[in-house]
Amino acid sequence: MWVLLLLLALAGFGGLSLLVQRDSIREFDLSIIHTVQGWENDYFTRIAKTLSFIGSSSVTIPLALSIAVVLAIVLKHRREIILFVGTLLGSWLLNATLKSLYQRARPDIHRIVTEAGFSFPSGHSMSAFSLYGILTYLLWRHLPSRGWRIALILFSLCMVLGIGLSRIYLGVHYPSDVIGGYWVSACWVTLCIRLFMIWQKRTAARRNGSSSDA
Repeated sequence: MWVLLLLLALAGFGGLSLLVQRDSIREFDLSIIHTVQGWENDYFTRIAKTLSFIGSSSVTIPLALSIAVVLAIVLKHRREIILFVGTLLGSWLLNATLKSLYQRARPDIHRIVTEAGFSFPSGHSMSAFSLYGILTYLLWRHLPSRGWRIALILFSLCMVLGIGLSRIYLGVHYPSDVIGGYWVSACWVTLCIRLFMIWQKRTAARRNGSSSDA
């Protein structure tokens, strides 16, 4: 079932990317951009710049390294490090590959900040979804209560949505860039978690088999 859902999700992204390539989604993008940038004031601009900075590699790389250290030394979860690092590295490589494939220019309507490189899909959105998505999965079972788990989900949602929205507000991404980034990362994180679960089951089965033979 999960394979079918993954294929449907990938097909959905393929449809979105086709609309982007044909410039058939421009009216949707522009309407959202005009609405979001209509909120512009000094307060929202500071918030957007802060969220955008949090989603940049200057923050995500040190944060990811710190989390990896905690997984290895504090929690002693060395297998989880493979999942965590693999998910983030794969997301970065996937984003670089897709950007070079589609080569979509960034919006030139009203930029509050300047950003180089291609636009589709949004790297900040992919990075945020992958980082906070896989972090939520890893921390979920270690939290002591339902309240903490709800707080974790809300925090991750706010970070992911806030970072994506900040990129639209600052004028460096189309909404379809952000949606595309979320879409690809959702597929990628789901695939990584599923493969990790299969690996864990097979490892446990081999251990049980070895114990039975002994």
